[in-house]
Amino acid sequence: MEPTMRHSPLHGAMLALDPTWETVSDMPVALRLPGDGEPKPIRLADASCLARTGVKGPQAEQWLRGQGIEVPEGVNRWVRTPDGAIVARLARSEFFLEDRFSGTTLVRLREALTPAPGVYPVLRQDAALVVAGERVNDLFVQTCNVDFRAWTLDQQAVVMTSMVGVSVLVLWTRHNGLPCYRIWCDGTFGPYLWETLLEIAGELGGGAVGLQSVFPELRAE
Repeated sequence: MEPTMRHSPLHGAMLALDPTWETVSDMPVALRLPGDGEPKPIRLADASCLARTGVKGPQAEQWLRGQGIEVPEGVNRWVRTPDGAIVARLARSEFFLEDRFSGTTLVRLREALTPAPGVYPVLRQDAALVVAGERVNDLFVQTCNVDFRAWTLDQQAVVMTSMVGVSVLVLWTRHNGLPCYRIWCDGTFGPYLWETLLEIAGELGGGAVGLQSVFPELRAE
């Protein structure tokens, strides 16, 4: 059976940017945009194509460990599995997981989850943004009351906060030597969050880019 084609919550917003579309994880992705080669101090991209899920319940941690998945020891922390998936602990017994490009971790977990006593799946249909560049914190000063400059990479912290009035989940990494933030929100609020951040980023000299501009290793399927 052919896989069902998914669409990003930001598909309409990306369509207006005249992208080069490619399919990644059964989703049309704005892989490249006109002007991607131009330097931008803030770059925004849509990463909603990555597979993600959540699990919670009194046996969630034990079940994940039984599946060979390392979990963060503390709440509001995240780790990467050896094959590159993100595992974030949002509460004592609730976890958020997102696979890497072309990863199979979530497929394996979903197959193992039915049934699993004391473990409950959490549907995640997030809009997922990547915000990178040397002026990212200038953007966040105008949109969020969390001081992300206080973070250090080794903390591997996850923050649940509000950004321009939208509830978001944020974690910080570095990519190609620059600050890189992963932001997830309810898909219905994704277009508003995207357009607002894009407008402010434009005032700061930044703009939208194709996903491959942020992750050069990404290849279409």
